[in-house]
Amino acid sequence: MKLYIKEFSLHVLLVYMIIIFLFFTYQSNASIQSFVYGGCSQQKYNPGTVYESNVNSLLTSLVNSASYANFNNFKISLPGSSQNDIVYGLFQCRGDLGNSDCRKCVATAVSRVGTLCTTTCGGALQLDGCFVKYDNVSFLGVEDKGVVMHKCGPSIMDDNEMLTRNDAVLTYLGAVPQGQYFRVGGSGKIQAVAQCTQDLSVSECEDCLTEAIRQLKSECGSSPWGDMFLTKCYARFSERGFTSKSALYTISGDEDVEKTLAITIGLIAGVAVLIVFLSVLNKFCEKKGGK
Repeated sequence: MKLYIKEFSLHVLLVYMIIIFLFFTYQSNASIQSFVYGGCSQQKYNPGTVYESNVNSLLTSLVNSASYANFNNFKISLPGSSQNDIVYGLFQCRGDLGNSDCRKCVATAVSRVGTLCTTTCGGALQLDGCFVKYDNVSFLGVEDKGVVMHKCGPSIMDDNEMLTRNDAVLTYLGAVPQGQYFRVGGSGKIQAVAQCTQDLSVSECEDCLTEAIRQLKSECGSSPWGDMFLTKCYARFSERGFTSKSALYTISGDEDVEKTLAITIGLIAGVAVLIVFLSVLNKFCEKKGGK
């Protein structure tokens, strides 16, 4: 009986540790891989062609490169390719992601864009943690400030404190010294992030981010959250924040933190009670067996 209880308590502890690990791993991956937007070009290619081989080679290169870098771009032209068969592409992970999370995000984005844009000559997909794009027309190093997607929360004009915080945090993002492709800031509960793709020059990145922040202020300044995605950059802010493991900042919504903390404490308390019960039962059985 004594041996059984000890083994059982160890099994419970092991299961508990696995559950906690899987829970937090899922939370992190789910946030990073959340879908933001996606789109495909109208032009299509025929299956089995050299162009398809170039597309597959490019997408594989994006995933492999994400294992050691947060950004890379490629021009793929396999042997036998004509000028029309060349494929251009890039990936950009959020600046705070480590190599492991970056690769997972890019792998997911590549898989989704492959499904979304089957046999199309170009496609782009944005997840919370990364962006991938490919096309048969070179877009690398080309500045593009066209609005791809924007969303705002409900307008709340009578919350002066929120309006002041929104303005402060977005103004801060715009005032960050040039040369930073990834920017974060916060004011009270409001947290913000902005980033451009690193194929742009420093001045082009600054120009793109300035425009994204300006439009975000204009469109969503009176909302508790807002997203402004341009072709080569974006700016976002929210009361709930954006998950990050960066040493530079840790942003997560108060509501999410409270929920996670409550669940974790509940699990710990439950296991602790169970272990105490098993320990007491074990001692009782030892005493009874010694009589």
